[in-house]
Amino acid sequence: MNQQGVSEICFEETYAVPQDQTARSLFARLPHGGGYAQTLIECLATGYLVAVVESICIREMQRHVDSAVEVVVGRIVHIEHRGPIPPTTRLRLRGWVEGLGERSATFRVRAHDDHELVLDGTVTLVAAERARIESRIATKVGALETAGGGQRV
Repeated sequence: MNQQGVSEICFEETYAVPQDQTARSLFARLPHGGGYAQTLIECLATGYLVAVVESICIREMQRHVDSAVEVVVGRIVHIEHRGPIPPTTRLRLRGWVEGLGERSATFRVRAHDDHELVLDGTVTLVAAERARIESRIATKVGALETAGGGQRV
C-alpha cells in the first residue's frame, strides 16, 4: 500500500438512488424479510447505503495498492443513517482519510441530500495480502465442507 497516496485521498461524489434499493425491495429478497417487507418504507435501505459508501472508499484505496499482491477489504464500518432517502434522490458524498495505519486507512464520510445531512460515519479498510486471504478462505471452505459432510452450509 502506498501510504503517502492513501493519506491524500479525498473524494466528492454524487449518487442517484435507484428504485430497487429501498428497504422494502431489499427485505423482500431475504428469506427472513419476506413476511414483513411490504410494511417497510420506500427509502434507501441502510444496507445499500453502507455498500455505496464502502464501495467508493474501496475504489479510492484500490488506486494505491498493487492488486496482484494486495486486496482491499472492509474491517470496521460505523455509519449513522440520519435521515430518509427516497428513490431518485441525488446524494452528495464527501470523504477523506482521517486515520492511517500500517496497512489500513480510516475514511470519514458524510452524505447530504438537498435538505439535510443523511449520513455521517467512518469506514476502516485494510490492504490485506491477497495470498493470505485466499489461503484463509480455502481453509475455511474446506473446514465447512468437512463439517457439513461434504455439503457447504
